[in-house]
Amino acid sequence: MNTPELVELAQQLRVDSVRCSAAAGSGHPTSSMSAADLMAVLLANHLRYDFDRPDHPGNDRFILSKGHASPLLYSAYKAAGVVDDGELLTFRKLGSRLEGHPTPQRLPWVETATGSLGQGLPVGVGIALAGKRLDRTGYHVWVLCGDSELAEGAVWEAAEHASYEHLDNLTAIVDVNRLGQRGPTRHGHDLDAYARRLEAFGWHTVEVDGHDVDAIDRAYGEAISTKGQPTAVLARTLKGKGVAAVQDREGLHGKPLPDPDEAIAELGGPRDLRVHVHEPHSARLLHAVRDGQVELPRFDKGEEIATRDAYGKALAALGTGRGEIVALDGEVSDSTRAEYFAKEHPERFFECYIAEQQMVATAVGLSTRGWVPYASTFAAFLTRAHDFVRMASISGAGINLVGSHAGVAIGQDGPSQMGLEDLAMFRAVHGSTVLYPCDANQTAQLVAAMADLDGIRYLRTSRGKSAVIYGPDEEFPIGGSKVLRSSDRDRLTLVAAGVTVPEALAAADALDRAGIRVRVIDLYSVKPVDRLTLRQAAEDTGCLLTVEDHHEAGGLGDAALDPFLDGRPMPRLVRLAVRTMPGSAAPDEQLHAAGIDAESIVAAVQLLVEQAVVR
Repeated sequence: MNTPELVELAQQLRVDSVRCSAAAGSGHPTSSMSAADLMAVLLANHLRYDFDRPDHPGNDRFILSKGHASPLLYSAYKAAGVVDDGELLTFRKLGSRLEGHPTPQRLPWVETATGSLGQGLPVGVGIALAGKRLDRTGYHVWVLCGDSELAEGAVWEAAEHASYEHLDNLTAIVDVNRLGQRGPTRHGHDLDAYARRLEAFGWHTVEVDGHDVDAIDRAYGEAISTKGQPTAVLARTLKGKGVAAVQDREGLHGKPLPDPDEAIAELGGPRDLRVHVHEPHSARLLHAVRDGQVELPRFDKGEEIATRDAYGKALAALGTGRGEIVALDGEVSDSTRAEYFAKEHPERFFECYIAEQQMVATAVGLSTRGWVPYASTFAAFLTRAHDFVRMASISGAGINLVGSHAGVAIGQDGPSQMGLEDLAMFRAVHGSTVLYPCDANQTAQLVAAMADLDGIRYLRTSRGKSAVIYGPDEEFPIGGSKVLRSSDRDRLTLVAAGVTVPEALAAADALDRAGIRVRVIDLYSVKPVDRLTLRQAAEDTGCLLTVEDHHEAGGLGDAALDPFLDGRPMPRLVRLAVRTMPGSAAPDEQLHAAGIDAESIVAAVQLLVEQAVVR
């Protein structure tokens, strides 16, 4: 489009942003109006995209990181001809695809859910990495950011990673409109302040008047032609541009315009321009999906193997058999054992360093391009990235997260390294799967099974070695469990997972010698749980005693109650969990101090028997 046409298109985007927000009675029209020129030039002159084929491997990718400016995005979709005017005016209404913040669950052209600010650029880095190192299709990644969100630390994790990886296929467009939600931003209209920071991270920067369509056009061309560096287009704009009553005024964030009819008239009235977006790059995906046989490692019963070791070996084997598997790690691959994959498949391994938010965001970005990521770090450190996990769930992303060094069983390192909240954290995520294997063969099978699941999948692994109790051909269905001890004289049921399974087995043997029979369930699938087996155990024994290397809230004990939350009679539940703040001690000392070792289990059961709490 030429200059007059671009100006008209930008005005149309403003008008439609005002109209749909007015129809909804809510929304962020002023935040949309500031970036209308930026969007108009991108859509008409630079974006290469087939809206009929959103999965086309050569499509450029666009992320609206300032997701509250969704009226602008939906107005652009109308200009592209994929949303009609009637649907535009359903914005924010029940059943509409046009939600307050865009999600790929509703619209196929949305790459990732946004709205939790500071996440668009990190995910964009992941998509650009896929394009640069894996897909090699030539697509460009465009991320429209707001200036307020540049206060988020995750943005700077992304900035450094993009520069380190030389992502010249990535452009951040920063809408520097000076005003945040409650008032001015930290740097206001000081474009140089943003430029200095980004340039220090190794970015190429271009400063422009964000309402000069010709300058914007040149800046985008410069971004595409810049080699070896990501580019940031820093655009000085005015919030509410074009309407005197709201332009560059405070106190109007997140509100429809006070007089939309007058504003629309001031903007020149409604238009119905259509944009013919440039065709995507000619490309095909290079990775093969399910292209080989997976030969998982096999471990002998009685062998002492840490589940983290089994994870690393299984992941490497999975990568050999399946070309779409990729691995990421947070600079602890020698501990998580992701290094096994890195050594065998270096072209599909991504080192994210100590930047857990960026690691999860990269996994999400890779997943949008059809790759199946496994991202690992210490279980404790994944808590830092919880908001990224939450938003990944909203996006419907399929990613595998692996937390090692979980629980007090890690020993002397102390509480800062002990993941004691992770099961609760991941169980709370919508649609998640949470797995906690106790031995090497179980781990290997679950690692392979995770690849074909939907949503967020979490696997908890352990640092210390444990005896292999299952054969290599044993099957572990998701949502299942294993009953390891059972009789018709069981007086209660021990429910364990991971490191507490061998403790529960040892306790069961000791209790049996004392004439007390107990059932033992390995609840390796913490979510979803094996409802039938738990209900049967409750019916047979009357009491469930859960043993977990995790804080009491939200972990195994709460998971064991899931089958009874539909109104069924609740069983008696006794919980053994980590209730105090651990210090440094040997692993066996830690388990005993927390009251979750075999000796503590025996003592708890004997007390219940003495008090006639169990039959």
